[in-house]
Amino acid sequence: MFKRFFSALAALVVVMSLAGCGYNALQQQEETVFAAWGDLEATLQRRADLIPNLVETVKGAAAHERETLQAVIDARAKATQMTLSPEMLTDKQALANFQAAQGEISSALSRLMVVVERYPDLKANQNYLALQHQLEGTENRINVARQRYNDAVRAFNGSIRSFPNSLTNSLLLHLERKEFFQADPGAKAAPAVSFGTQS
Repeated sequence: MFKRFFSALAALVVVMSLAGCGYNALQQQEETVFAAWGDLEATLQRRADLIPNLVETVKGAAAHERETLQAVIDARAKATQMTLSPEMLTDKQALANFQAAQGEISSALSRLMVVVERYPDLKANQNYLALQHQLEGTENRINVARQRYNDAVRAFNGSIRSFPNSLTNSLLLHLERKEFFQADPGAKAAPAVSFGTQS
């Protein structure tokens, strides 16, 4: 009888110590990082989905801008072929490659928007204006999603390095530090997709 009592008491102590050592909290924080990454990917996909319509609209009014349009199409194709699973968020080089592909889209879109400035009829086109508005909103969503992802990574990375969670992680979980999503080195701001109305 005493043996059963002590076994139950020992099991209760183990369960209570695990709850107090951050075991569950660390796993929840990692899941938050994965969810934030999923949200960021979904927003990047939204931008990629807008690009074919944007290119077709511009192509109709500025068909001889073939090189610029092709650069946008190529950048989109490269970026949509590159995916990162949540498990790869610890791989600095894989994340850098992913970010570079996304940076190429931003750069190609910026060049396209400069080209559009030469076509007043296109800037007044309702389809173009609607796509431009959606793209502006999507760029803002991408920025917010990036910030949320980085906030989740900051909390997670800090947690696995802080006592007692660091001890729990090193003994039981072995979770790895996640990489931040950083801005493209050449782009300090989102692409210039906002235009004034035709004067």
